[in-house]
Order: sequence, then C-alpha cells, then structure tokens
Amino acid sequence: MKVIVEADGGSRGNPGPAGYGSVVLSADRASVLAESKQAIGRATNNVAEYRGLIAGLEEAANLGATEVAVSMDSKLVVEQMSGRWKVKHPDLIPLHRQARELAHRFDRVTYSWIPRSRNAHADRLANEAMDAAAGIDAPARTSAPAETPSSPAGWTGARGAPTRFLLLRHGQTELSVGRRYSGRGNPALTELGRRQADAAAAYLAQRGGIDAVVSSPLQRAYDTAAAAAKALGLDVAVDEDLIETDFGAWEGLTFGEAAQRDPDVHGRWLSDTSVEPPGGESFDAVAHRVRRARNRIIADHGAATVLVVSHVTPIKTLLRLALNAGEGILYRLHLDLASLSIAEFYPDGGSSVRLVNQTAYL
Repeated sequence: MKVIVEADGGSRGNPGPAGYGSVVLSADRASVLAESKQAIGRATNNVAEYRGLIAGLEEAANLGATEVAVSMDSKLVVEQMSGRWKVKHPDLIPLHRQARELAHRFDRVTYSWIPRSRNAHADRLANEAMDAAAGIDAPARTSAPAETPSSPAGWTGARGAPTRFLLLRHGQTELSVGRRYSGRGNPALTELGRRQADAAAAYLAQRGGIDAVVSSPLQRAYDTAAAAAKALGLDVAVDEDLIETDFGAWEGLTFGEAAQRDPDVHGRWLSDTSVEPPGGESFDAVAHRVRRARNRIIADHGAATVLVVSHVTPIKTLLRLALNAGEGILYRLHLDLASLSIAEFYPDGGSSVRLVNQTAYL
C-alpha cells in the first residue's frame, strides 16, 4: 500500500514552545488515513520538523504501508533524509538516525520539498501543538480513522484546513485613556500605545506561523499592525471594512455624556443592534461589512493564519460570527487594548474560537 505523509513542525522563539503535526493520506489524496500532533515543550524548529516526520512514518507503519512519499516544507530535513546534506547538529543526529531506521521498514520512501502553502494540513496541526506548548490550546494528540476526510475542530465537527484569524486590537490612544467613544476619528497611539504595539509585535514574532497582516485603515490600527508586520517580515494590507463603528455625534464623548445628550437613543442603542447613534452607524451595519471582510480574507488567503488588526466592534463581531452567537455577546464581551483573540473559519462553514482577550505579553 502506498501512502503520502505530510509533516511539519515549528517553534515559537527557536528555541521556544514547540510542536509538530503529521497527516497520512491515501495515494490519491482522497482520504485522511491518520493524523497526529503533539506539543514537545521547548525545542528548535528543526527538532520539531524531525519529530513530525518521525510521527508520520510511525503512523504509516502502523497502517501497514509499504511505500511512502514524504512531503515537507523543511528543506533541511528533506535534503538530510535524501542523503544530500550532512547532519551536523548534535540535537538532530539521533532524530535523523531514528527516522532512517523507521524508513527502512518500508519498501520505498521518497522525500520531496513543498512550499508551505501546500502543507496546510500538517502546518495547522503543528500550530495547534505549538499553541498547546505555549499554554494556549488544549489537546496534544489526535488520530483520525481511515474514513475521515479531514480533521474535526474539536467539538464543532468542522472539517478541512481553516483560515485562522489572529485578532489584535490596537494600542492605547488619548480617547481610550479618557474612555471616550472613538470611532472614525483618527487619534494617534500614545507612548504607552506604541509600547503595547511593540510588545504584541514581539510576542507574535516569537509565536510565528503568520502568513499575512490585514489592518483597519485608521492610524491607530495601522500603526499597531505595522509594528507586527515589521517584526514578522510581512507587508500590511488595508481592508476598509475593518474600520471601527461610526459613532456619529457621540464621537469623543464619554458614556455618561452620550447618555445625557441622547438619553432615549443611547438607552435603546445599548440593547438593540439596529439602532444608530445620531448621524452614525448601527452594529447591524458593522456586522454586514465585517462579514464581507471576513469572506474576502478567507477567499484571498485560504488555509492560512492571518493577523487582523482592528477595533473593539469589528473584533467582537468576528468572534460573534465564529461562535454563531446572538447579538447580546457584543454587550457582554470585554476586549482590552492590544489584546489578542483567535477565531477559525473552516471551508465547510464550521468555525471555532480558541482564545479571547489575551494580554499576558503586555
């Protein structure tokens, strides 16, 4: 029996919290025969990559495979296992030996390098394992039966490789210091806000695994996104639909000042998402354009991890979409400045939320 093994591994910090993922596919790629993922504590990228290969070969052997085609996005592992590069690092020598011993159990094993975009399934599993190593995620290892077409997302039952949204709120501005409505106005980050953006950027760079950065057009979000993009070596794309709610006449007012100015409208606005602030935009209107932005990001990036830098209402709306929750969540969910949340959207329409309001890096 011929199978395909796709494997990946990574470390957030190199070395840092590390994990691997591997998937065994039928020769025609029509079925997922097995998959595995595991957090391995603190390790380097290369160690994690080798651990992913070993896990994939073990799964293939357990299935009774006789011929294995290995595909990985690690040039080093592919070249070393193919015998074209020498293994010099002491941490890799025993792992290389273990992988070679496993390979001898098959009639034939080939190794091919593939770009990261074609290794999405194993990459997702490895990122979930790295989340677990970093204390973000939960289960460390799963296996899929032969008839399973792709892996479920925990209790949701969603299948396929998702688009993972890392949702980062912008840093502090003078309006947020005064707890004032800050919508389409364009205040700059304060000194603390810039430090918050830099801290988030450092954390995200250490975390790794981010393929693109998309930002609201407003300066406070764009500057926060630019700090992360620089640390990640990526460019910033702007999506106009990720802009904050237009608070109209309430822009720059405190909660109490808005309530005093328009007591009836403000009271209804706090419980009815169809109500617009005077001259402003309802939360229903925000939801419409944020859904449009989500769909566009998924279409543009597919099975990838995208850093989305925006504001309270758009981020809450994306979390609401991922949870398939009612409008009440908008009024009950709290998001701190420069906080990180994670939502995933699957190709079959399923979704999940993995993290809300992380601020430990600040």
